[in-house]
Amino acid sequence: MKDTEYYLQAESPAFILNQELLEQNLAIVDEIQRETGVELIFALKSYGLYKSFPIFQRYIKGMTASSLNEAELANEFFEGGQIHSYAPVYLPKEAARIFELSSHVTFNSVSQYLANKDKYPQLQGKSCGLRINPEYSEVETDLYNPCIKGSRLGIRCEDLKRLPEGIEGLHSHNLCECGAAATANTLQNIEKLFGEFLPQIKWLNLGGGHLFSSAGYDLKLLKDTLKSFKAKYPHLHIILEPGAAFVWQTGVLVAEVCDIIENSGVKIAMLDTSFAAHMPDCLEMPYRPNVFGAGYAGEKGYDYYLGGCSCLAGDYIKDYSFAQPLQPGEKIIFADMMHYTMVKTNMFNGINLPNIYILHKDKKLELLKSFSYADYKSRL
Repeated sequence: MKDTEYYLQAESPAFILNQELLEQNLAIVDEIQRETGVELIFALKSYGLYKSFPIFQRYIKGMTASSLNEAELANEFFEGGQIHSYAPVYLPKEAARIFELSSHVTFNSVSQYLANKDKYPQLQGKSCGLRINPEYSEVETDLYNPCIKGSRLGIRCEDLKRLPEGIEGLHSHNLCECGAAATANTLQNIEKLFGEFLPQIKWLNLGGGHLFSSAGYDLKLLKDTLKSFKAKYPHLHIILEPGAAFVWQTGVLVAEVCDIIENSGVKIAMLDTSFAAHMPDCLEMPYRPNVFGAGYAGEKGYDYYLGGCSCLAGDYIKDYSFAQPLQPGEKIIFADMMHYTMVKTNMFNGINLPNIYILHKDKKLELLKSFSYADYKSRL
């Protein structure tokens, strides 16, 4: 059977990770590391299905955490490996434990570094860095752009006159689902604005947003760019910490049509999933997720809005077209639902979270987790 047929066997709504596709992306991670000498670590904020982390361990040696819970999770699965921590601000009630767990700690401002460096003995022996704002980004949606005017993320070059004592690295994160040219342009801007500091540090973290596993990505340009930069600064340990690229196009969300309604000539397929609760990025970013076998309105003859099951008026996505009329009981499959989807789910309206499955390489479909009233009650 094709993988699609296995997906349809899941009890909906259901997230399904495809192990074979995940390992294809991880093979690219391995290729980049071997050929360039840079290190890739995984940004936990994008994806937290920890039952799949043993697969990651075969290819990488660390993770990036942005909170105490993420640091604890990284430590559980990468004990003895690298844990890079960064948060816009470290909460006093969590800071000591985060610093204890971390191998590298990046601070968002000089003032926060100075306020913490002598306060917490847990920072002793840890490699500390500062987040910089390279003042360049190709991210079009302001919600996801850390380089907009007035950004609270990272230090602009005009505000960094010298490196405080004890700082060993710089961290730049300015990309989101970008190509290799954006990485090359970022490095040019870092050299232009912060070049005087590069001989003074031990590591440079180029953050995430490098979508090297996507179709059409210029992998050769990325590798050539990284090798050229390393040749220019051989003392620097270069780090990339993508999230989405690791799990890009590696899984789906299966939903079932529960009803077909019509309003003012618009047909709406009501689903057992919710964009607001299960796919919030679709409304926040916003973007229209692809559905297997569907096109845009007018392409295939039968047009629908896809409606979520919550009470939020805007819980729907427009303009899908199918070759045959949709029927209650029929399942549809949303593509590319691993990154920034499961980690953002919520239980608004008391709607249960989707089941979580993994499709193993031997095509065994395994249920990893299901949710119940106890999960809903325990959150509040």
